[in-house]
Amino acid sequence: MLRRRDFLASAVAATALPALPLGARAQQGQPPVAMPPAPAQVQPLSPAGQPQLPPGFVWGASTSSYQIEGAVKEGGRKPSIWDTFSHTPGRIADGTNGDIACDHYNRYPGDVELMAKGGFQAYRFSIAWPRVIPDGTGQVNAAGLDFYDRLVDKLMERGILPMACLYHWDLPQALQDRGGWHNRDMAGWFADYARAAVGRLGDRVKPWAMLNEPSVHAIFGHGFGNHAPGLTGWPSYVMAQHHQNLAQGTGITAVRALRSNLKLGTVFSLQPIYPASQDPADLAAAQRFDACWNTINLDPLFKGSYPAPFENVFAQLVKPGDMEAIRVPVDFLGMNYYGPSWIKHDPAAFLAQAGYGAVPEGTPRTLLGWPISAQGLVEVLTRLRDQYGNPPVFITENGACYEDPAPANGVVQDPERVEYIRAHLVACSEAIRQGCALNGYFAWSLLDNFEWAEGERRRFGLINVDFATQQRTPKASYLYLSQVMRAHAAARP
Repeated sequence: MLRRRDFLASAVAATALPALPLGARAQQGQPPVAMPPAPAQVQPLSPAGQPQLPPGFVWGASTSSYQIEGAVKEGGRKPSIWDTFSHTPGRIADGTNGDIACDHYNRYPGDVELMAKGGFQAYRFSIAWPRVIPDGTGQVNAAGLDFYDRLVDKLMERGILPMACLYHWDLPQALQDRGGWHNRDMAGWFADYARAAVGRLGDRVKPWAMLNEPSVHAIFGHGFGNHAPGLTGWPSYVMAQHHQNLAQGTGITAVRALRSNLKLGTVFSLQPIYPASQDPADLAAAQRFDACWNTINLDPLFKGSYPAPFENVFAQLVKPGDMEAIRVPVDFLGMNYYGPSWIKHDPAAFLAQAGYGAVPEGTPRTLLGWPISAQGLVEVLTRLRDQYGNPPVFITENGACYEDPAPANGVVQDPERVEYIRAHLVACSEAIRQGCALNGYFAWSLLDNFEWAEGERRRFGLINVDFATQQRTPKASYLYLSQVMRAHAAARP
């Protein structure tokens, strides 16, 4: 049996990966990865374009529990890893935390009303594991589930489809104390939690996503350490990634056995990965980064294997039956899309010697410095079409952070966000025209919220939140999206 310390040592050694040139995997008996060409400049699609989406396309908005709920000590909830992390000095850029956030726990009726007035058809929210099973395992907390009962009933009362995500990074601290995602028992614990949530809400909530962005949670929470739980290093990342994949498959199987009439899926963050140059070392680094960000989730789910060159690394964790447990049918794939990355070879980078390179001059960016490319959304969707069987996809997050002005005359003017959303909706229509099985779009985010390590200082919301007063003010982007959604709804037969 591989002991944990032996695995750590071997995984550390695995970071010394050679810079494989393009085609090297074919020489090793593996098909080469088709990397998209690195454009000289990336721009949104034509500003003259307007989105044309088909009948039945689902329109919604997304949030996550720790980022909006607040009420961290109400209703029997116990701490999550984000409670611990955000209260650790120096972890959050502006020193804030999610203790109150948007106070959605108490203000959800008004937030649902804002969705209804805007014409939103669906709402993707996450359920807080530490509300449902505060100690992570064992006793189910009925009071915690009562909150989600009330939320779901209010959504249905206003004609809004609830889509629940079971895990959006707020692991119970009690489970982190038992090893968290480094402990393969997490798969069984997650399945128990999934059964508890679905057992209570599955009579009304039909679409369920298992995990949100497992690769991001593994990279930033367990590799870079700038997200909760603040762990670092390649071995930590590898364990967190595999055990999330295993929990995802185990959860789907458990829920499907509980109720056969649900739509089950999961949510990945996907993006185009370009080499920072045509140097063979950068080309190989881009392949490795693409594996760590994109195919480390896609390949196990849809192909039942880990991507090269990491098969040997993960083989040290994979036990008999693991890959069969992970490769289970899904009814949909949630895809979070924000923009592309340019990657260079970096011998000092923990993530397979692949680090962020220079973004081409002239590439538009958000306030966070994230590159913008609506065309990249088309690239990712066509990749799913061509390499992964064209699964039914919902865009479950898409949005942008900008420096919003103060509200004036009852609205916040955010023209950059309006253009960002418009360009990406045009990209959605283009992907559908090209045969991609795209079924809906959920904007990130309904509300300005606690934006993880950035705290309250960075805003993605369609609706402005004054965190001191909890006053909600619609933004121009909310009004724009409302017009688009209503126009498409009116055009339906």
